[in-house]
Amino acid sequence: MKRIISSIFLRVSSLSTLILRVFSPESSHFLALNSLKLIDSVGINIDSQELTRESYELLDLKFKNRLGIAGGLDKSGDYIKPLTNLGVSFLELGTVTPNPQKGNPKPRLYRDIKNFSLINRMGFNNKGVEYLVSKIKKLEIDCHLAVSIGKNSDTPYEKTIDDYVFCMDKAYPVANLITVNISSPNTLNLRTLQSPKNLSELISVLKERQFELSRKYGYKPLLVKISPDENKSNLEELSKILITKEVDGLIATNTTVFDSNNVEVKGGISGSLLLKKSTHVLSTMRKLLGREFPIIASGGVIDVKTYKEKIENGANLVQIYTGLIFKGPRLIQEIIDIQE
Repeated sequence: MKRIISSIFLRVSSLSTLILRVFSPESSHFLALNSLKLIDSVGINIDSQELTRESYELLDLKFKNRLGIAGGLDKSGDYIKPLTNLGVSFLELGTVTPNPQKGNPKPRLYRDIKNFSLINRMGFNNKGVEYLVSKIKKLEIDCHLAVSIGKNSDTPYEKTIDDYVFCMDKAYPVANLITVNISSPNTLNLRTLQSPKNLSELISVLKERQFELSRKYGYKPLLVKISPDENKSNLEELSKILITKEVDGLIATNTTVFDSNNVEVKGGISGSLLLKKSTHVLSTMRKLLGREFPIIASGGVIDVKTYKEKIENGANLVQIYTGLIFKGPRLIQEIIDIQE
């Protein structure tokens, strides 16, 4: 019976994904997430036991499979349970900021159906880190939660580190992992944090805070999410900092600001148009960081083939986002089915 219910759920969800394309991208995302919440409320979801093929250990955590959902889909923790019920082993929430913010003016999300890609100019729209923490505290779920932290758009640049520390203090007690987002293209000057001097200073402060918080709450891994638009020299500098500062892991990568013709666009491109660039950064960072350094791959996974490509290029775990938007929950089952 569970298999039948799961099959019906997948068919309905995949059909809904196609129907929702008649709405604006941001409206369709809102409707899709709330549809999942409604389905969850009546007890219909994928049988997660059916999707647990191969456990995987990383960062002193056991993952029931190697697939997760990337940050940006559930920014404020309103859809944690229905998303984790899709069968993934981890969910990245956020990016959250100290104070709630609306993000950039609409329209700010655009579909490229032909290329299975999105362009987003969202700008860290979220309800604030304290709201997210309150949502997590109410749940008991069989899924690891990563909280992605960032800065408010109106925070003076010289106060940037304070925003990250504030978010880390709030999220640390309830998260399994903390992700430091320094690579979104939609917050002014955020990517300057990837410069060696700025990143070294930020990570030094956060690692010290991690040590202090671990005394009370246990050790929670700290990961850095980088841009796919860094050149080889910058990646070499980044890898040195990650190693010397004893950062626990890397997420490669965020969205790109360049289209397929290498023309800069306003916003971040995700999906198939990001695949080549993000996988190149993944492969480069694996060589620079060595075989043992934990890396989570994100960017351009829209099917089993692109998922395997990430694993083959050095990913320990893999995240999806845009592929899920275009293909629906069936994509999760297809990927996890190969992990038998």
